[in-house]
Amino acid sequence: MSVNKTQKTKNSVSAFIKTVDADRQSDCKAIVKMMRDATGVKPAMWGESIIGFGDEHLIYASGRELDWFRIGFSPRKKEISLYLMFDNSIINDLLKKLGPHRAGKGCLYIKSLEGLDLEVLLAIFKKSEKVNS
Repeated sequence: MSVNKTQKTKNSVSAFIKTVDADRQSDCKAIVKMMRDATGVKPAMWGESIIGFGDEHLIYASGRELDWFRIGFSPRKKEISLYLMFDNSIINDLLKKLGPHRAGKGCLYIKSLEGLDLEVLLAIFKKSEKVNS
């Protein structure tokens, strides 16, 4: 099995959040709380900049295997990437109610939590956890 470049680390989630732009830190703390509520597990750092929740051993049709998290996020320069690990089409009804975002394959991108329906966001996190557990 080849080793995935992004691995779970023992780095501190709190210390990482302190390195994020000050205006994004409160959003990161709120997302940590919501994802922890959705998963029931403590966050862990994956690589240098991803905060993940839960552990999953994935095996692709190609035979490729890797260890990954169930849900997670990463505060990027322009947006916060939310990693949901499933096809977003199963949450289309929730996405319509969420507020400003854009979607990618298994990901949502938000500029901030401002303007989002946080109950809908929590429901999305819970749905992702349910699909991935």
